[in-house]
Amino acid sequence: MPVNPITAFSIKHLGKNVKPADSSKNYCCFDEYKIEKILQEKEAALPYIEQVLKTTNDTRTVLDGLYILNRMLDNQVKGIDKMYPVLSRFNDSNSPDIQVMLSGIYRKTLVPDAFGPLNKMLYKQITAPNSPYFDPTEEIGGAILEYIKNYGAKNAYDKNSI
Repeated sequence: MPVNPITAFSIKHLGKNVKPADSSKNYCCFDEYKIEKILQEKEAALPYIEQVLKTTNDTRTVLDGLYILNRMLDNQVKGIDKMYPVLSRFNDSNSPDIQVMLSGIYRKTLVPDAFGPLNKMLYKQITAPNSPYFDPTEEIGGAILEYIKNYGAKNAYDKNSI
């Protein structure tokens, strides 16, 4: 089912009005009106966002796409975990903003393949921190802990069910 034309237009223009973290704020700002329009489309918007993320190298566009996916996860949109092959192209990004957005998505989807890249991101931030505005290790470390917690809970559940 295709998305409505206004939403399709919004998706084509991801990255416009994105303001990354800077000296006046330690977070990114997004066009919330546009985001809300895209969120209304739920699963129907995923192929469009996926296509944008497959083809862009623009940091602001990537941030916008990742933010939308993160918000979709909060709204229980299904299928985002299957986008890992597309998302993984940003695993080696040096952008602390992108690392934080990816960590948030990985924390919610718990895709097993993302555990190693999260550790690599954490290592990179510990050995060569590159954000003067915020500490990416907080979100990256939180995602890693969520993986460990989930793994521990599964093991405890499996042992108790025998």
